[in-house]
Amino acid sequence: MVDNPNLYRDVLDNLYDGVYFLDRNRQIFFWNKGAERITGYRAADVVGRSCADDILCHVDKQGRNLCQGGCPAAEVMKDGQRRETEVYLLHKNGYRKPVRIRVAPIEDASGRIVGAMEIFSDDTSPESLRQRVALLEKLSSLDPLTHLPNRRSMEAAIASRLAETHRYEVTFGVLFIDIDHFKSVNDTHGHEAGDHVLRTVAKTLARSLRPFDLSGRWGGEEFLAVILNVDAAHLGVVAERVRALIAETRIPLEEDYLRVSVSIGATLARPDDSPETLLHRADRLMYQCKMEGRNRVCLDNA
Repeated sequence: MVDNPNLYRDVLDNLYDGVYFLDRNRQIFFWNKGAERITGYRAADVVGRSCADDILCHVDKQGRNLCQGGCPAAEVMKDGQRRETEVYLLHKNGYRKPVRIRVAPIEDASGRIVGAMEIFSDDTSPESLRQRVALLEKLSSLDPLTHLPNRRSMEAAIASRLAETHRYEVTFGVLFIDIDHFKSVNDTHGHEAGDHVLRTVAKTLARSLRPFDLSGRWGGEEFLAVILNVDAAHLGVVAERVRALIAETRIPLEEDYLRVSVSIGATLARPDDSPETLLHRADRLMYQCKMEGRNRVCLDNA
C-alpha cells in the first residue's frame, strides 16, 4: 500500500513544479496545484485514473507516444532507476507543451517499489521567454487570433534573413505549413471549432521551435516558420518534429475531440533567392504533400 501523501500535501501544493504520484498500476493518487497550473487538469479530473488513460499523452521530440511504449514512469517502477528527460505533454486545451520530467520510484518500508513520483516543470525557461519577447517586440504586429506574427511581419523577417544570406553567405530554412482538410472542420463543426484548431496548431508550432526560430500565421489555415542555422538534413528533422507534434494534438469538442494534421513544404534559402522565389518553392512543396496524401513533409534537398 502506498503511503498517504496528505501529510506533505501543503508543501507539495506550494511548489511551482507539477508533481503527481502513481501506484503500481499507473493509477494517479495525488496531483498538486503545480500540475493543475501547467496542464490545465484539476486534481478531480485525473485522480483515480491511469496516467495512460488518454490524459497527458507524453510524446518525445520525435512525436512518439510514450504511453504506448517507453513510459518513463513504467520503466522506473520496473528497474528502480531514476529518470529525467524532456517530453511534450498534452494540455487540457489540446495543444502540446514542452516539459522536463524527473521520475523516481516510491518504496514501502521493506524497500519494495509500490509506485512512482513524477515532477515536471515548464520547459520554457525565463531566458527563452525573454528571447521570444525581444524578437516579437521588433516586429510590427501580431495575428489577433493566434498571437503569432502576422504575414507582414513574416515577410519582413524573410527579407531580413535573405539580406544576411546575400551578405554573409549564411542560410536558413522555411517551412510552409497548411492544415489538412481545414474547410471540412469549419463546415462540420463550425467556425468556433476552426478558430480553436488554428490556435492549437499555432501554440504547438511555436513551442516546437527553438527560441531564435520564428513562426507566424501566413493567412487562413497557412503558417510559416523561419528556421535559422540549419542544413537540409536538420531542416527535415525540424519539419518532421513539427508535423508529428501537431498530429499528436487534439482539440476538445462538446462530447469528443478532433485531431488535425498538416502538410509541410520545407526548403533552404538559396543565394539567388528573392522572397518571392523562396516562398513559391516552399508553397509548391507543400502542395506536393497534398497531392501525395497529406500529413507529411516534402523537403527540397537541392
